[in-house]
Amino acid sequence: MELVHLAAPFATLRGVASTAREGPLVVSCLDANTVLCVASLRGELATPVGLWLELNKGYGAQMAARDVATLAWLVDLHHVVLSAAHQSAERAEVVRALLTDDEVNFVNDVATLRGAYNRPAPPSPIRVWSFDGTSLRSGDDRLTLRSRERTDVGQVSTFDQD
Repeated sequence: MELVHLAAPFATLRGVASTAREGPLVVSCLDANTVLCVASLRGELATPVGLWLELNKGYGAQMAARDVATLAWLVDLHHVVLSAAHQSAERAEVVRALLTDDEVNFVNDVATLRGAYNRPAPPSPIRVWSFDGTSLRSGDDRLTLRSRERTDVGQVSTFDQD
């Protein structure tokens, strides 16, 4: 499997479909909110898309889960990559737990959720990945950074299996 990350400014993000290669594409907007940028592309995306979200103190896993669940109803969303300075894998667990219609009771090193809901759940499953600086992980799958290049649209990073 291959996953391609496009990091681009909002003004050039409309070229997102032309950068898609063999693998799924995940995007991040360099100068605006990534979720809002992708939502603004509704109706223009010819292929499924993914998000690359940077988590921090002001934007945690719970907020990301809410944004992902909402965006999934607007665009065909297949993947989300979560990057954080620390504990991105644990934050990804929180997002996975919250992408259901069920009551969430969950505890790990970054969150304690009791009786939490994040409804409605996305209309189709979303694969949640964590980024540790060089690799993407989702369950037992690991994708490693293989290349990074600048294009007319933005920076393209390619990850694939070892």
